[in-house]
Amino acid sequence: MTISRRAVLATAGGATAAYTSTPRPAQTQAQAQAWAGGVPAADADILRAAADYAADKVRAVAPRVSGFPLATKYEKWVYSQNGDWVGGFWPGTLWMCWLHTGDDQFRTLALDWAQRLAPRRTDTTTHDLGFLFTPSWVTAWRLTGDTAWRDGAVQAADSLSRRYNPRGRYLRAWGALEDPANAGRIIIDTMMNLDLLVFAGQQTGQDRYLDIAVAHADTTRRLFPRPDGSTPHVFDLDPATGTPLGPGTVQGYSPASCWSRGQAWGIYGFTTLYRRTAHTRFLDTAARLADYALHTLTPDHIPVWDYRAPQQPHDIKDASAGAVMACALTDLAAATGRTHYRTTALNILTALARTCLTRTSTRADAVLARCTRNRPAEDGIEISLPYADYYLLEGILRILNPHDLDHAIDLTQP
Repeated sequence: MTISRRAVLATAGGATAAYTSTPRPAQTQAQAQAWAGGVPAADADILRAAADYAADKVRAVAPRVSGFPLATKYEKWVYSQNGDWVGGFWPGTLWMCWLHTGDDQFRTLALDWAQRLAPRRTDTTTHDLGFLFTPSWVTAWRLTGDTAWRDGAVQAADSLSRRYNPRGRYLRAWGALEDPANAGRIIIDTMMNLDLLVFAGQQTGQDRYLDIAVAHADTTRRLFPRPDGSTPHVFDLDPATGTPLGPGTVQGYSPASCWSRGQAWGIYGFTTLYRRTAHTRFLDTAARLADYALHTLTPDHIPVWDYRAPQQPHDIKDASAGAVMACALTDLAAATGRTHYRTTALNILTALARTCLTRTSTRADAVLARCTRNRPAEDGIEISLPYADYYLLEGILRILNPHDLDHAIDLTQP
């Protein structure tokens, strides 16, 4: 028996209700619909064509994908068999393609690839369990109602919670729990992993998950933002006492610079946590970070890899930072009512669609080009990255089809 996407989304409403801690007010529904409107027809056509291209590309490439896409080399995906930290984005991209097209081939593949992440549920060596399980397992539960996906995501959140250091009130970013190296290291990326903890708290009724997420976010907002709203990639603390030691970087130009993708992670993560908690301090922090990024963004609306690198604004680009930031700004616009955030998000998405798609290549596996993975290490310059493809599609759906996207990622406003 074939079940239509419409029927599945209607059924998934039960999962959505289970995820949402309070009923959605009618005013919020109307506000969400208002944000979905007002897209100029020409821009809507550009975004729809980009999503069509992405779905066609993924459909063509998917049969020969032999692992989780990690990055491209000579325009072809290089794979990780266990997913590394990016494994959730391939099934997430398949889910986005399904929402856009209704083609059940994408749904079948998304479930299959999500299942291959099952061994990572008990991985306590990384903070990236949110990246791994939110776009894959949480989305699978929300779109299917199958509680096995929910239970697996909660198990992953429990593994993540073990990385919490109560002395410094932070989640350790890197390294095995027993490894003293990097034991006091926090990175801005971790803001994107907190929603998995919130999800676990909502599903289990256990306050400790939300408490950890809020504590880590409070520590991040205290240590990372500079007076101008820029952020470093890294901050170190003494793991024994929680005493702050100072900023650092791995993927940015320097401890005093502002790695653009990290800034985008921060905007997205703080906005999401505001939506889950209604704590306005998180919304204020997201706006501070966004205002800095918008002030520094070049007229072509594609971020340079680091906003404070010496050669900016004439430096290499990172389209993945743009895709993440577009999603974050759309969310921030809905949360604050500030339309210029949404206008910039739309400008970024249309710029990506016009100048960064792989349309001119006959061999490219990915959708989005002009990405930078780790500039200081000279690792991945002008390549494609799986999270760039995922967030491009998420951003387009936020603009064109927020109702269906809400079933997948929960766009509830507090």
